[in-house]
Amino acid sequence: VEVVESSRQPWQSRLPAIGTLTASQGIDLSVEIAGTVSAVQFRSGEKVTKGQPIVLLDSEIEKASLAAAEADLHLAKVEFQRARSLVDRQAISRSEFDRLNAESQKAAATVAQLKASLAKKRILAPFSGTIGIRQVDVGDFVAAGTPIATLQDLSTLYVDFYLAEQQVPWLSIGQAVRLEVAAFPGERFEGRIVALNPKVETTTRNVQVRAELANPGERLLPGMFADLQVLLPSEEARVVVPETAITYTLYGNSVLVVTEGQPPEPEEGAEAAERSEPYRVVERRFVETGERRDGRVVILDGLDAGEQVIVAGQLKLDTGAHVAIAEKRTLAPNSGSDDR
Repeated sequence: VEVVESSRQPWQSRLPAIGTLTASQGIDLSVEIAGTVSAVQFRSGEKVTKGQPIVLLDSEIEKASLAAAEADLHLAKVEFQRARSLVDRQAISRSEFDRLNAESQKAAATVAQLKASLAKKRILAPFSGTIGIRQVDVGDFVAAGTPIATLQDLSTLYVDFYLAEQQVPWLSIGQAVRLEVAAFPGERFEGRIVALNPKVETTTRNVQVRAELANPGERLLPGMFADLQVLLPSEEARVVVPETAITYTLYGNSVLVVTEGQPPEPEEGAEAAERSEPYRVVERRFVETGERRDGRVVILDGLDAGEQVIVAGQLKLDTGAHVAIAEKRTLAPNSGSDDR
């Protein structure tokens, strides 16, 4: 059999979860009013800055209407100023003065309304980020709400995930989170919890958690699947063995421990064989297991550090079986400091 000596190692407890990456700011740009696209002022996939024009809609009619409204406003202001001098001399009635004042205010409101409508013909980037593939071309007639392209701020990402309500007392703002994505196997990314949902989902009894992580080089993208672990602050020494040492049954989990025993008495008339090595026997030990990670298992009870447990060749073995230790041929699990 192959054996491994159980050891007491620093072990940091973790809460496993799965989540989805989202951008810290991400929207689908769309138009608010209908019109014909007169200019597309971006290239698909490029960086844009806040306030940069994205798409321009044809606005000739709005510009003409604005010019007419501004002329009406100018006339209304002139008449109102003239009426102000006349009302002091009681040359016009007070009601006529009030009417001219209202006409001036109405003309100013019309100009402001047309300016706001004209501004909606220019779609600007609401924040800096990376713009996606454009969905419109010059000459297209677009209705209100038509999507133009997606805009994502990839400098910082969020990862949203759910944990069971029993784990809420272990969570806190600022807690470290470590995650992996399928696009970069074996690479780990670090983040911090920034928000806990103030209610538990009644259908699943889970609470939503949000963590934030930096995205240097913008390698991670919103929508990616994340396999993550919440690192709990407590780290203590635990007895750890390879997962292959554990036998899982309905009656409980057990390990086979190699101990020194007494060789059987030789038959009558036979001489005792000389031994250069101790006589080793197997003892089945039922244990209480804890967390499993990276091919290793925490033993909470039933095994002490320094004991030899069988990790290969334990088929058909049971308590009292005589065994010899063979050379190791199986691969040892990763035991780097990052896996603790």
